[in-house]
Amino acid sequence: MKNILFITPEDAHFGFTLSGVEQLVTDPIGISDTVAGAIAESSAGLIFVDERLYHHLDQEWLEGLERHWPGLIIVLPAPEKLSVLPEDYAMDLISKAIGYQVRLQI
Repeated sequence: MKNILFITPEDAHFGFTLSGVEQLVTDPIGISDTVAGAIAESSAGLIFVDERLYHHLDQEWLEGLERHWPGLIIVLPAPEKLSVLPEDYAMDLISKAIGYQVRLQI
């Protein structure tokens, strides 16, 4: 049976480690070697690659891989950054909880 593998940058290491899934950590420079190594090992049938790393893979190489490798590579969406400041987020939660927009001065 083939495994599912996640390949992410260092900042996603702890979340995947806590979940117990198989994960490799790499950077944009090492992504090609990491994917090639995972495929050569042939234990992974489904590889999720963080989109921040995926864009550093050669698209021509990926197309050739799709034709010859029976597995599947899926792009894992990168985590979104909060668009609001934490104080704004807290104020938003308070206003939702009480139903009114409030002003706090700290």
